[in-house]
Amino acid sequence: MSENENTQMESVFSKVLRAGRRTYFFDVRATKADDYYLTITESVKTTNSDGSFFFKKFKLFLYKEDFTKFLEFFKETTQYIIDKRGSEVINPNHKPNFKHQNKKENQTTDPIKESLKNLNFEDL
Repeated sequence: MSENENTQMESVFSKVLRAGRRTYFFDVRATKADDYYLTITESVKTTNSDGSFFFKKFKLFLYKEDFTKFLEFFKETTQYIIDKRGSEVINPNHKPNFKHQNKKENQTTDPIKESLKNLNFEDL
């Protein structure tokens, strides 16, 4: 592999989101024409029966021509989830009458809902 090809495989810009056993990598990469595209990689730590572990990786490639529709669909579907189930995580370990106690009892805005309103691809 030439040095030029190796450079194109590297990220131009990168952000990492750690979420428990999952890690999400948001990488801006360059095409051969030196245009940019986004890859989103989910890496999940998985344990073998012998106790050793490995990472399963799933990758999504997103190109500029799809950004507008992708963002529109992302906002619409995440908003649907929040509208139908709220932003509180539903966990099978919660008691049936579980009610999350906010630090601010009179908090009226949902932080996830508010962050989705202002989401754009420059944030990724």
